Amino acid sequence: MEKAYKLEFRNAQLGSLYVTCCGCSKTEPLHSFGPAVKPHYMIHYILSGKGTFTIGDTTYPLEAGYGFLIPPEELVFYQADSDDPWTYVWVGFSGELAVEHVKNMGLSRKQPIFRSDASDEIYAAVRDMMEHNTSGLANDLRRNGQLGIFLSYVAQDAPVRGRSEEDKANTYVRKAVEFIQSNYCNPIKVTDVARFVCINRSYLYTLFKNAMGFSPQQFLTSFRITKATELLQLTELPIESIAISCGYTDPLVFTKAFRQLKKRSPSAYRKEYLSGEGRRNKEDRKQVEEFINQINALHTI
Repeated sequence: MEKAYKLEFRNAQLGSLYVTCCGCSKTEPLHSFGPAVKPHYMIHYILSGKGTFTIGDTTYPLEAGYGFLIPPEELVFYQADSDDPWTYVWVGFSGELAVEHVKNMGLSRKQPIFRSDASDEIYAAVRDMMEHNTSGLANDLRRNGQLGIFLSYVAQDAPVRGRSEEDKANTYVRKAVEFIQSNYCNPIKVTDVARFVCINRSYLYTLFKNAMGFSPQQFLTSFRITKATELLQLTELPIESIAISCGYTDPLVFTKAFRQLKKRSPSAYRKEYLSGEGRRNKEDRKQVEEFINQINALHTI
């Protein structure tokens, strides 16, 4: 037998990541589930007691502070201990971002186990989901917001170490590139990028050189100047406004960076572009295409 409080939200498919169910269970000795499958991702976190979780041919003995992932359509079995049965909370979730988040946390069928010391915070997030259990946009948003908090605590201690060094390196570079793509318009520096991906600047430099052949600073500058060329071609914005739009607070610094990469000033570039299809324009387009292809290739790694 199991003393459980659970909720399912069949119509709460809101956004790219959403809660499908959640609950809390205080189990009886040897209470079990399965072998069976779930249609969505589900994460259980053990608040107290012990039990075992089986997926494939592997059985994991678990206790308070540990949790396990059930991937969609994977046959699993889990059972409470005979002497010290577990109490756990669980959250089911789905959406376009679910696969990416689980992968980035380092969880998978081969590595379904994690440990977290944030027991109180995890319980509070699930409890809040259960308390906001009625239909409606406000509660849907509330539950999905708590899902993000729940996953953030899991991600803090999720087994990133279970992935290869190459996978981790590629993840750092992808996240750094995504951060630059989203924030190039702000006056960010490479130290801000390194801080965002939680590694030091020198290590980020090494990863970029290995993955892309140039430094993070070179990528940041190239991305900004590429965006600047688009604005020069497609708008009538003054040079100063284009500089600010691409993250440069000083138009003179922008002009210097632009000249270093494009071999002429922004105003000369615009004048040449508007004058017609010159050889240099074709070379510029080719450079831009190659740069974009490099970024796209990185996202497929």
